[in-house]
Amino acid sequence: MGFSLLDYAIVGAYLLSAIAVGAIISGKQRTSRDYFLGGKEMAWWSVGFSIVASETSTLTFISIPGLAYKTDMHFLQVAIGYFIGRLLVSVIFIPAYYAGNLETAYDFLGKRFGMSLRKFTSSVFLVTRVLASGVRLFATAIPVHIITGLDYPTSILLIGSFTLLYTFLGGLKAVVAMDVVQMFIYLTGAGVSMALILNHLPGGWSDVVRFATLGGQNKFEIFNPEWGTSIPAFFASPYTLAGGLLGGTFLTMASHGTDQLLVQRLLGCRSRWDSQRALMLDAGLIVLQFAFFLLLGLCLYAFYQGVPFSSLGLSSSDEIFPKFIKENLPTGLAGLVIAGVLASAMGTLSSSISSLASSSYLDLFSTRKAGPGDPRKELFWSKLFTLAWGVLLIGGAMLFTDTKNPVVELGLKIASFTYGGLLGTFFLGLLFPKTRQIDAYAGFVAGLLAMTYILEFTKIDFTWHTLAGCAVTIAVGNLSRLVRITMIR
Repeated sequence: MGFSLLDYAIVGAYLLSAIAVGAIISGKQRTSRDYFLGGKEMAWWSVGFSIVASETSTLTFISIPGLAYKTDMHFLQVAIGYFIGRLLVSVIFIPAYYAGNLETAYDFLGKRFGMSLRKFTSSVFLVTRVLASGVRLFATAIPVHIITGLDYPTSILLIGSFTLLYTFLGGLKAVVAMDVVQMFIYLTGAGVSMALILNHLPGGWSDVVRFATLGGQNKFEIFNPEWGTSIPAFFASPYTLAGGLLGGTFLTMASHGTDQLLVQRLLGCRSRWDSQRALMLDAGLIVLQFAFFLLLGLCLYAFYQGVPFSSLGLSSSDEIFPKFIKENLPTGLAGLVIAGVLASAMGTLSSSISSLASSSYLDLFSTRKAGPGDPRKELFWSKLFTLAWGVLLIGGAMLFTDTKNPVVELGLKIASFTYGGLLGTFFLGLLFPKTRQIDAYAGFVAGLLAMTYILEFTKIDFTWHTLAGCAVTIAVGNLSRLVRITMIR
């Protein structure tokens, strides 16, 4: 049906409203604490919705339906692991963070092991976040490219520029405020799409069931208890029951317990209890949301009558939902859904920019030793770091414009490379009181080296990466402690 002037107007109005929110909030900032932590006075429910929007991105909006179209519902095992991981973060990490009155996730490591480790882990986070966020920004360009005809670099520049502007102006408060709005926009857009598909199918939901079970297959299958034909084959399968649950649990403990992207929001709540409530709201919503987007993929499968995506002229399963939007949504609704695509991406991108800026400024740049510095200089440098990282992220997204793999898996693989080492290092600080900075360094570096080996020389899939890196980090850190104690004696 094409993209009409009304659709463009809807998208344009959404983009301009985001900038307006940033401009309104910008006048209420006085210090870097206001800019990066919202003055530690944000409502728990808004933080909870914000976390959902931040971690959703276009990876979920287009890639999860595409994954279900291509395979089945096995990814939901990972989402259940996400729920378990959030419970553990709420019990283990959040109390430690609020006991230390921290500004960033890596502030904990600085207080526990020393400033050197804080700067090192923050630097690793910065590199990984730029790459992972570049994948997410590219993912947003896929539907924009398909529907509007703009090339990938232009699409990336358009999305990135508007996101950077409202993040630069409003800081974390603007990011959270827009996240709440964006979550409802993209869910509404996806919900409208599903309703239209079901209305189009002659048998409605019964047609979805029929195609999902056609030829003896069962695309509704959630749990995959298979162990594989061998141990290597087991670890090479990302969506087994063990791999999904353990992988999702450890990946979430790393992302929500050690990644500044999400920890920044949890530290912006008024109290520990508010932070825990925000995280548990997120935990419940995220499982429901993944289930919804997987079911949307099965609806698309029925709509296209089970035809493989390659037979539809598509190069990736990620393009199936954008194809439906472009060809089947009526005027006005197409604009709403594309606004939803942009909303899901801008929520994550703005969070990435803000977390990169806060970590680089507070962990690496700021030299305050006691008491606050000049508030105006703090705010100036905070905004300058935000601007610099935003420009770098837009450039980084250009690196992924020729990928043919599902972007949700590519993004998780990049994040998993360092997540295991970071999570293991935090566990060394939280659970092993006799470890010292040298032990944490040894463990963290060993975890990174182990992940390098796993990625280069094995077929172990991404759901196992965080667990493997974490286990190596804890083992080597404690081995270093034992060697150190033995040498002293």
